Amino acid sequence: MDNRDEVREFLMTRRAAVSPDAAGIPAGSNRRVAGLRRSEVATLAGVSVEYYAKLERGSIAGASGAVLDAVARALQLSDAEHAHLLDLAPNADGIPASGRHPRRAAKSGPPRPSLQWALAAVTDAVAVVRDQRQNLLAFNELGRAFYSPLIRDGGRTPNFARFQFLDPAAREFYPDWDLFADMCVAVIRAEAGRDPHDKGIQDLVGELSTRSDTFRTLWAAHNVRTHGTGTKRFHHPVVGDLTLVYEELAITADPGRVLLIYSAEPGSPSAERLRLLASWAASPAGSTPGTTS
Repeated sequence: MDNRDEVREFLMTRRAAVSPDAAGIPAGSNRRVAGLRRSEVATLAGVSVEYYAKLERGSIAGASGAVLDAVARALQLSDAEHAHLLDLAPNADGIPASGRHPRRAAKSGPPRPSLQWALAAVTDAVAVVRDQRQNLLAFNELGRAFYSPLIRDGGRTPNFARFQFLDPAAREFYPDWDLFADMCVAVIRAEAGRDPHDKGIQDLVGELSTRSDTFRTLWAAHNVRTHGTGTKRFHHPVVGDLTLVYEELAITADPGRVLLIYSAEPGSPSAERLRLLASWAASPAGSTPGTTS
């Protein structure tokens, strides 16, 4: 696909998501489009209708930062959406993806000893490392136990997106499966915008689009987000329900890789269950991922 198609679809879906009321524009009685008209976005952004139409056709490679910022304000883009628009711009040059040389996915070697030591030093929280392709690359002992439904035994590198959309166990592990699915796709969409020629991401999107109707539908929505911080609910097969907060930290020595730490509020039932899970992980029963007895 030509990268300009990505731009066009992103801007069209964002325009459709902004109601006239939200933009402070009288809706009138003869509207035939969802959200704003192109002319309304142009007025809000302070550009001509013709110029905005050109941008929405995907020709944003030469647009100034000031213009893109104005469009972002007019479309009420979130910080993540604004960053995604800026990421898309340099590649909106009309060269189809088929005419480029995709950057091969770097093979994920074992984590550096120093990184593994740092993970092992985290004893009261789940600590894992993932890359931009949603691969789970490293984890502490509690992380191995926590993500045992995902890690299982050997074979292919564990992948959060494949687990989310292709493994039935994910619907039990994630009580808020629909929310997690939307978040997962939105994070991948943001990563794809940052590096649209990453073959690993292209292959993952192609596989999931073929095998999951839900993924295909969510991918077409062009939602983007960053992970950052927040709260998630889980149902672990060993200790039951957990409500955990998470922080995502960039690993500056390994661009594209992040450290995810999940912890529980001190003194909460979830904190006690994490301690139980840590005890289980240290026992012979917990030495094999997926073991529940």
